[in-house]
Amino acid sequence: MSRVYITDTILRDAHQSLIATRMRTEDMLPICSKLDQAGFWSLEVWGGATFDACLRFLKEDPWERLRKLHAALPNTRLQMLLRGQNLLGYRHYSDDVVRAFVTQAAVNGIEVFRIFDALNDTRNLRVSIESVKAAGKHAQGTISYTTSPVHSIAQFVEMAKELQAMGCDSVAIKDMAGLLTPMVTATLVRNLVSALRIPVHLHSHATSGLASMCQLKAVENGCRHIDTAISSFSGGTSHPATESMVAALRGTEYDSGLNLELLQEIGFYFYGVRKKYHRFESEYTGVDTRVQVNQIPGGMISNLANQLREQGALNRMDEVLAEIPKVREDLGFPPLVTPTSQIVGTQALLNVLAGTRYKTITNEVKLYLQGRYGTTPGPINTVVRQQAIGNEEAIECRPADLLKDEMESLRHDIGTLAAREEDVLIYAMFPEIGRTFLEQRNGGTLAPEPLELPRQIETLQGRTPVEFNVTMHGETYHIKVTGGGHKTLNQRPLYVSVDGVPEEIIVETLQELDTTSAGGGSIVTGGSKHPRAHAPGHVTTSMPGTIVDVLVKVGDTVKAGDPVLVTEAMKMETEVQAPISGKVTAVNVKKGDSVNPDEALIEIS
Repeated sequence: MSRVYITDTILRDAHQSLIATRMRTEDMLPICSKLDQAGFWSLEVWGGATFDACLRFLKEDPWERLRKLHAALPNTRLQMLLRGQNLLGYRHYSDDVVRAFVTQAAVNGIEVFRIFDALNDTRNLRVSIESVKAAGKHAQGTISYTTSPVHSIAQFVEMAKELQAMGCDSVAIKDMAGLLTPMVTATLVRNLVSALRIPVHLHSHATSGLASMCQLKAVENGCRHIDTAISSFSGGTSHPATESMVAALRGTEYDSGLNLELLQEIGFYFYGVRKKYHRFESEYTGVDTRVQVNQIPGGMISNLANQLREQGALNRMDEVLAEIPKVREDLGFPPLVTPTSQIVGTQALLNVLAGTRYKTITNEVKLYLQGRYGTTPGPINTVVRQQAIGNEEAIECRPADLLKDEMESLRHDIGTLAAREEDVLIYAMFPEIGRTFLEQRNGGTLAPEPLELPRQIETLQGRTPVEFNVTMHGETYHIKVTGGGHKTLNQRPLYVSVDGVPEEIIVETLQELDTTSAGGGSIVTGGSKHPRAHAPGHVTTSMPGTIVDVLVKVGDTVKAGDPVLVTEAMKMETEVQAPISGKVTAVNVKKGDSVNPDEALIEIS
């Protein structure tokens, strides 16, 4: 049978790729009856970044979203993306958490679990696959496709055979950055189809402009399952358009059997929906062939741009893009997909901004070099390893083998805030954000971020406050000024956070904006005053972030290089070290504070 089956990503990866995962459930439900009629093999509706975005920005219960979609799509398989032992978070979870999560996802409506590991370490997939099979659902083992001196088609075929032996019902090629080319796709798919008894699926992003050609070559060589996105959310860093692929195959032996007119009607609906989310539109919506060189997924580029913009260093993006392949090589050529894309990207950004490579090394890089994420595809740069973890030996076992069961302690920690098992898993995935969400939900104070922002902020007389509320058309927005370009410029960017979301505005002749105290010694950020760093013993951070932990107190004696703070930026934690040996004379920050470079966070003399 030659029919091609289609998985549409409109309710997950398409809007994750183009509007930062901001589509709300209320905009999905009205069109579900037509999506349910379309005849898709599956709809990808959950997983990836949706869980995080629901909690962090939309203030929606992700489990409730899944239940609503399951009820609204009774005739369609619901599919999710699962990061193996990472589940939907950024660390490895114990096996009992993995089993509990898969069980609850299955109970609430997920039929197909696409399971991948960022390092293609199949040991990190085993428990997820076993749990899916135990729940009687479809386990789809996944190859994170990448290119490097240590990756080959033969290696991917061997991995696929191992996934089949582990009990997978199908194998997916996950081309998250759009690296596949048509001829390579043909060879890879032909070899996989020849070696496997189970179906092959192709998931490829359109970033480089090659994905639709890759899908056609895949189909010609035996692939019968492709991922597409309804046209109004296709292209760019999303996927090939569903309607286009249906039209291309219609009337051939590969005809999908889908109703093109119905799909067009669905497309017009989402065309209207997308307009509501213009605030979150990706800057990278067209073809970008640079990905064939730097291998950077589109969402990763957007994150890097935001971080550089906050630093007033957006003009250094090309330096960061050039540094990422170097860091990737130092770390043994990991595929760039969550969480390794964040690990590599953040370290590259730090290397560029610090002016010295690996002057600051994130905690995640240290854990990676310890083997805590799994076996690396290629050899590690021994100099970088020595600099990060000294002579410490990397672990060789499956990382989760070192983790004790967590569910009981998680239930105890979250206590009465959890009304059901799903709530415990919310807390497990994102402890800080999850706890806040449950507190707000239980207290009836959940408030999603606004879809629209005020277009103008009037300059107040005298010193402009750096944290204030603006009310416009009955909506109130909480504004925090987080930095600005040099005040001698006629035009300069002002970096602000609006209801927790970074924004940039260009301000004309902003001499009247003074974010320093009258005495000129303090920067006011996020509602707190941090003295300006000016002495060798002043501890600073290399990029804007949030204080996760303060490791010292006044009176402590420290040595140069000792960790004194832990900060978080771009979802990565970094230890900040003492610049000199001496005694701690002042601690100017506390957990939860927002901080910027050039602030004296701790003072050592």
